Amino acid sequence: MSDEDPIDSRFAEDLQFTYLSVADRTGTVIGYVWANDEDVAAGWVVPPGLSANAVNAGGRWVRALRSGKVRQLAPTVLLAELARGTNDGRQSHAVPGSISEAPTLAVLKEQASGR
Repeated sequence: MSDEDPIDSRFAEDLQFTYLSVADRTGTVIGYVWANDEDVAAGWVVPPGLSANAVNAGGRWVRALRSGKVRQLAPTVLLAELARGTNDGRQSHAVPGSISEAPTLAVLKEQASGR
């Protein structure tokens, strides 16, 4: 038995992630909602260097993720729901037609960081 924490499979395996770009009212991408049904996981990735207002606008998307979990929606079903604009507000919105795929969560995080 080891004292080390087990590695979360989202970081240890090459799972396909589907994600949706989210932008603020000026059109600047403030984050990405990602989903993976195989691992029953979803999350929020934020690009570095955002203003406080942009970071705060992301809270709405994190709450949507929690709501989807409570409603026991499959992660990609929730993502499709969000892509239809169900969570859009004055501060942020799903970028139309922006559902994409990334081979790993690390790749999505690199994309978010602008590398």
